[in-house]
Amino acid sequence: MTDTQTLHAHYAAKIDAVLNALEMEGDLPPGSDRSNVAVEPPRDPAHGDLATNAAMVLAKQAKSNPRALADKIVAHLTRDPDITAADIAGPGFINIRLDQSVWLRELATIAALGDDYGRSARGNGTRVNVEFVSANPTGPMHMGHCRGAVVGDALCDLLAFAGHDVIREYYVNDAGGQVDVLARSAHLRYREALGQEIGTIPEGLYPGDYLKPVGERLAGEYGDRHLDAPEAEWLAAFRAASIEAMMEMIRADLAKLGIEHDVFSSEAALQAAGKPEEAEAWLRAQDLVYDGELEAPKGKAPPEDWEPVELPLFRSTKFGDDQDRPIRKSDGKWTYFGADLAYHFQKAETADALIDIWGADHAGTVKRITAAVAALTQGAGRDVPFDVKLVQMVKLMRGGEPVKMSKRSGNFITIADVVEEVGKDVVRFTMLTRKPDAQMEFDFAKVVEASKDNPVFYVQYAHARIHSTLRKAAEQGLSPAAGSLELLGEADLALIREAAQFPRMVEAAAQAREPHRIAFYLNDLASAFHSFWNAGNDDSSLRMIQSDNETLTSARLFLATQVGQVIRNGLAILGVEAVEEM
Repeated sequence: MTDTQTLHAHYAAKIDAVLNALEMEGDLPPGSDRSNVAVEPPRDPAHGDLATNAAMVLAKQAKSNPRALADKIVAHLTRDPDITAADIAGPGFINIRLDQSVWLRELATIAALGDDYGRSARGNGTRVNVEFVSANPTGPMHMGHCRGAVVGDALCDLLAFAGHDVIREYYVNDAGGQVDVLARSAHLRYREALGQEIGTIPEGLYPGDYLKPVGERLAGEYGDRHLDAPEAEWLAAFRAASIEAMMEMIRADLAKLGIEHDVFSSEAALQAAGKPEEAEAWLRAQDLVYDGELEAPKGKAPPEDWEPVELPLFRSTKFGDDQDRPIRKSDGKWTYFGADLAYHFQKAETADALIDIWGADHAGTVKRITAAVAALTQGAGRDVPFDVKLVQMVKLMRGGEPVKMSKRSGNFITIADVVEEVGKDVVRFTMLTRKPDAQMEFDFAKVVEASKDNPVFYVQYAHARIHSTLRKAAEQGLSPAAGSLELLGEADLALIREAAQFPRMVEAAAQAREPHRIAFYLNDLASAFHSFWNAGNDDSSLRMIQSDNETLTSARLFLATQVGQVIRNGLAILGVEAVEEM
């Protein structure tokens, strides 16, 4: 088994070798399709350590009864000294039991690899561009952005750990009307900084106090030059200065969550470089954009002033959309979709795969942008896989009641507010305790609760409990040692088996693009450790520290140390610190 090969992949390779032998012996036809053969832990641990469906999947190709084929597979498997039993269950499943030495070697592997245990080469260096957050540069980061930010960042860490070359990208939407509103809002604060009474913030402008420093900065730079000047004279300068200030704030807010992007791409720069025109020309050459009339709104009578207008339309119906979509507006400006497809075309030039993390409110646009990316990349002779992960909003609660809004932001709770109250690690881990597309409530009281029902505490406490045990043992002159691991019993081995799932979980989570699987796994591992610990309260022979048996104590401390290492590695993927005391 190589350092980068999971234990489960190692045994999958052994079963593959058995199937090769059966082909050589004529029990399987050459080149049998094995794509659906699986090797994984059985649902019930009592059935064994691994299970495979090989006989059931291949029986038809072998023109054999599944159990008869299973008999032949078992005959080969039981020749392996590391396999103590291979039993046939039901219609042809094969349950495999591994020798104790296999698990003890895996424990030694965790110790040898340390922080690299679970790291995989499966990604083979493929470059994956992950675009996440991409909030409009009009204010501080709020909790509506938080979940997508954490999911995106954890996904990047997961993919990197699984062997991918990852680009973290933020798309700055600095070309739309919202940044003109931002500039006007900053001008209002500029007037305020120069001593004018501005009264109530007019409807349609951004009301938050966060723009006061921007106004003061502009007042310091321009004095009263633009106080009564027409908008055309100051709008561009105020827009650029405001966007710069907002991006500084956004970077600072994301840093509080431990998030840094590699690339910030500007929508305005994209358009200035003519990228949308380039994409449109390419699509027209492929007959995927044509000039046509947009259909009237469906399901209701069109407005009285509605008139059919000829627009450049992308043939998204060719890719499963319900209607073709405009890439320009009637005034010639780019639609959001038109600019967005050009942006993805640009990203695909430097990546082997693209992933976007979007809010669930954008679900309706997934089909069309997926179609556009497919058209652009495949038409250019490159197949660049594109995946959109949708993230639901987070409902903030305090003791079961909705949280009031923040005065500083104007109408939302900022990430900075939440991190300051409960800490970065609590925020990050909590955001990954449910699937991203599931609804979530973030209750300030519950996320800091010292309870097994709080997964943040539960996992952190397992790691802290391990270090507390190691400190207590050290005070008695005891330390971890691998010299007597054969003294470990069945309860210890069950804990090793759970820890040994980690590399498999990393590969599966990376393949599915689902970092929350690591959080779920860590909760399972913490549960296994706490159960082992609590069993020692009822059965003294299971306690970590055996005062009358130093060699067994050293072996158990070694086991606990490696469980702690796995927890630490998993938390590192999630961007969460593994605390040593609580």
